[in-house]
Amino acid sequence: MPVAATPTLYQIEAQLRAALESPTPRHETHAALAPRPRSGWQAGFIPRGARTAAVLVLLFPARCHVHFVLTRRARTVGQHAGQVSLPGGALDEGESIESAAIREAREEIGLPGNGLRVLGRLSPLYIPVSNFALHPVVAVLDQHPVLVPAATEVARILEVQIRELQDPTSLKHGWRWRNEEKIAVPYFELQGERVWGATAMVLGEFLCLLQGNQTD
Repeated sequence: MPVAATPTLYQIEAQLRAALESPTPRHETHAALAPRPRSGWQAGFIPRGARTAAVLVLLFPARCHVHFVLTRRARTVGQHAGQVSLPGGALDEGESIESAAIREAREEIGLPGNGLRVLGRLSPLYIPVSNFALHPVVAVLDQHPVLVPAATEVARILEVQIRELQDPTSLKHGWRWRNEEKIAVPYFELQGERVWGATAMVLGEFLCLLQGNQTD
């Protein structure tokens, strides 16, 4: 049986551009990866008064495969300390979503200042615990960047092959306790780290686009 060829960065870029230009809602992919029960949240709904944040889904070639970046937050960083996330953060006053995602990635992982192509945005996602409306931005670099973690914010940078995310065995299900309530938690296991919550929900939509399957 022939082995399928590994898609190039340019093939993936073309596929994502086409998918991101589609007006088809993709919020159901968030629901599939959401911890349950999840009070104060429903797929596609963002309440008035939510603060705005942006994260970057950064794609680049390395070692003959396309990768994306995750970070494990330092233990000293606020509400989501120690969790695995996409680089990003809150918008500064007057800042666009794309500019904020790129600025935060420069601050957190030393993203190079040029050569970045923004492809578009994934669906916004509301995070009740922090009252943030999260806007994921997808972008590509033609070269493997040299990334350096900001010591006060990032404990580890993960360069993850897309095919690792596409591996069906990476999606697992576990349990967590929150306020004495047991919740079911879908998560991706990537490079020995558990990726759950909002980051898993964003990656679920991203994976849906990579597989050419848009859910309404």
